[in-house]
Amino acid sequence: MTGPRITITYCTQCNWLLRSAWMAQELLQSFGQDLGSVTLVPSTGGQFEISVDDTLIWERARDGGFPDSKVLKKLVRDRVWPDRDLGHVDR
Repeated sequence: MTGPRITITYCTQCNWLLRSAWMAQELLQSFGQDLGSVTLVPSTGGQFEISVDDTLIWERARDGGFPDSKVLKKLVRDRVWPDRDLGHVDR
């Protein structure tokens, strides 16, 4: 497996599966074959975290809610491919 591994940990009690799946789809759409994997991990207790190769880039409690797709894509890009152009997302 090559490329970064994205992990989205979400609370099943809070019904955040659809939100998490949408974020995974956005990342797969933007970065496609450059990603090693995008994994959804069910959890409980209000947990919502996004990691790139075991480095936490978003935590709901710490960062204040959920990132929109533009913010999420920039966070992943800045961590893995800082020189990559995201097209309209960067404008």
